[in-house]
Amino acid sequence: MIIQNLHKILKEKRSEKREHGFSIRLVLSFFFLLFSFFLSAQDSIPPSVDIIEKNNLEFQQHFFKALSDKAIFNYQKAIEHLEKCNQILPNNKAVLFELSKNYDKLGRNPEALNYIDLALNEEPDNLWMLEHKVTTLRKMANFDDAIVAQKKIAVTHPKKKQLLVFLHLQNNNIKGAKKVLTELKEAKLLNARLRNIEEKLAKRDSITTQKEKTVVNIDTRSQFEKEKSFDNLKVLLEKLALNNDADLLKYSEEGLILFPAQPFVYLMNGKAHNNNKEFKKALESLQNGIDFVIDNNEIEAKFYLEMSKAYQGLNDIKKSNSYKNKAAKILK
Repeated sequence: MIIQNLHKILKEKRSEKREHGFSIRLVLSFFFLLFSFFLSAQDSIPPSVDIIEKNNLEFQQHFFKALSDKAIFNYQKAIEHLEKCNQILPNNKAVLFELSKNYDKLGRNPEALNYIDLALNEEPDNLWMLEHKVTTLRKMANFDDAIVAQKKIAVTHPKKKQLLVFLHLQNNNIKGAKKVLTELKEAKLLNARLRNIEEKLAKRDSITTQKEKTVVNIDTRSQFEKEKSFDNLKVLLEKLALNNDADLLKYSEEGLILFPAQPFVYLMNGKAHNNNKEFKKALESLQNGIDFVIDNNEIEAKFYLEMSKAYQGLNDIKKSNSYKNKAAKILK
């Protein structure tokens, strides 16, 4: 009887052990199945995330390479990197702006204008991009559109309305320049340079001509007196400057009144003042005139050289050397 009971107990324990083992196997199977599902789910997510991260990395690499190439004046290579950025992330305003600036450096103004317009489509009121557009339009001698863009800038930045005076003068619109000067005066935004231009324009309508009686350069003088065109004035000023003639000051002053947007006249006027050791007046005229220089390295360098002479006359050797170096750098 006792043996039978022991056998029965052992049988029941083996049965419990089998059931317990089955339960463990069931739990493990469920866990394995759940873990496999989790891994499968994870595998289905990363590809898209990886692609985005890869694109972002490539974008950054090309963008910074473009900036590096631009810094060492390798503008074409910079453009190639920026084009790749534009493929990865189309219509990014920073990329479009940089493309415009690099095309501008290459002198390819139509492309520069195209890309700055695309950038402005993304952010129409961006000050730096609008100013870049004005610069590009000035290089293309498209003063009408440059005026439109500058007026937009002036709405939120009133002081920047000052540039409109120069743009109207370059566009041969004396009336428009006078109107802006009046508005700036009312707003108390007229600086010394613009007051100088205002005075010259005021004299322009009342200028009287006098016949030249001296013998030197009589042909060019008489030709200018007969027909006061810029071409005749330019020939006369060149001859007067070559001979260090004292009348260079007189005729360049008259030229500033007649042709207030011609940088060459300001250059000759600055030269005349330097010859007379009137260095502050020379600087004033040269600083007024250089604003009218557009995409002309030769005349820009001449301005810097005359500025260097003026600063040397004022015993400001540091600035004198600085402008001399600027001229040398341009003429390389």
